[in-house]
Amino acid sequence: MFNRVITNQTKTMVLLMVVFTTVILIFGASVYFSIVNFSHQRFYELLKIRTTTIVQIEKGKEHLDLPENYILNSRNDEELPMERDYVFAVPEDSNFKKISHEVHIPDSFFKNIIRTGEANYNDSEFYYIGQSFKYQNKDYIAIASAKNHYVVHYLGFLKRTLITCMILSIFFSMIFSFYLSKTLFKPILKITGKVKEISSENLHLRLEPQPDNKELNELVETFNTMLTRIETSFETQNHLIGNVSHELRTPLTSIMGEADVALSINRTAEEYKETLEIILDEAEKLDKKIKALLLIAQTGFDGKITKIDKVRVDQLLWDVIETLRRIDSRNNIYLDISMLPDNPKKLKVQGNEQLLHLAVANIINNGCKYSNHQQVKVSIGATDTDLYIIIKDNGIGIPESEMNKIYDPFFRASNTRNYEGYGIGLPLARNIVRMHNGELLVSSHENQGTTVQMRFPTIYGTQREEIQS
Repeated sequence: MFNRVITNQTKTMVLLMVVFTTVILIFGASVYFSIVNFSHQRFYELLKIRTTTIVQIEKGKEHLDLPENYILNSRNDEELPMERDYVFAVPEDSNFKKISHEVHIPDSFFKNIIRTGEANYNDSEFYYIGQSFKYQNKDYIAIASAKNHYVVHYLGFLKRTLITCMILSIFFSMIFSFYLSKTLFKPILKITGKVKEISSENLHLRLEPQPDNKELNELVETFNTMLTRIETSFETQNHLIGNVSHELRTPLTSIMGEADVALSINRTAEEYKETLEIILDEAEKLDKKIKALLLIAQTGFDGKITKIDKVRVDQLLWDVIETLRRIDSRNNIYLDISMLPDNPKKLKVQGNEQLLHLAVANIINNGCKYSNHQQVKVSIGATDTDLYIIIKDNGIGIPESEMNKIYDPFFRASNTRNYEGYGIGLPLARNIVRMHNGELLVSSHENQGTTVQMRFPTIYGTQREEIQS
């Protein structure tokens, strides 16, 4: 026995077929029974006219002679197919069994006429309608009957036509269901094929949004965001592996070299002290680099924020500026608030305040350091959906040929030899910005300064999207 997995596309096609078939059957049955009911009512109306005519004709006679077989008409000008008209005198005991047996009409039909004044009845072929009337103080019953050729012939044709139409409709609904299900799942199959192409060697690939498909685009956006985090993790990991050995080996080599020299011969206490100070200095450098590695690893590999709050970014910037001025009084930072929005909700983002503080502080501190403490301009602005922080300095800038390496951990531009640093500020800041679903862009020219733009989605913009959706 083979286990067959029914795909969602097949399930959708079957469901559509069932729905279309049900609607077609209900529609066909409604049309058929509506026409049948209408034909019955219409034929009874014609018989009622005939019955009324019979009553008027019989009342107009001077003397009412009833035929022995009860049948009045044997004319050639019948208005209805196989019409038979009857007139009965109501028996004194109201017992219609004899009459019922002779004319093959149920006696209940006669009793209904007496009770209500009018009644109708039909068997497999004939339709009957009767009325009661008085003539010369006696009670009579007039009945008109005929064969409904419309029901026998035309409704049979209608039934065959409807059945043929329903079979054709079901056939075309099968074709339409197959086409519709294939069309609905085509974007999903396309995305699935694209996902299969993505591997660790080409994490830069992204899924393309599908036109006029909001739900699927949300999935595409979520998957692309996940790919961005994975790509960041892989890039960080690759850069760390390539740089960590060199960055850690240098202070370790210095420590071991100084220790070997100190132990090679007997030295004075002052010389040992000097050697220990060198070893301590190198050990502190090693400690800082290890901490930097761990911090980059935490922000690059995990991609998750442990504590999320509503952060007011303008207040965050004031805190960062105050902290940097306290660390070094030479830091000259100017906060431009001319583009602040009127609505304070546009200044709030969802994120971790400590990480955001660290990212912004790293960028501003780099601007102060590499501009030799000239003024660094920090601007803040917001739209309905995003918040922007722009940090501009007039420092040494970055050579154009080295711009593609600025996010490599421990990379330092060739014109930064006279400045202290480890090359972890910018990649760390970018990782933090990405964790907050933001974007970090760097524009720089050597000896002309650097401009860094940080973009974050605001809580106000997110709430507007939720309301509109």
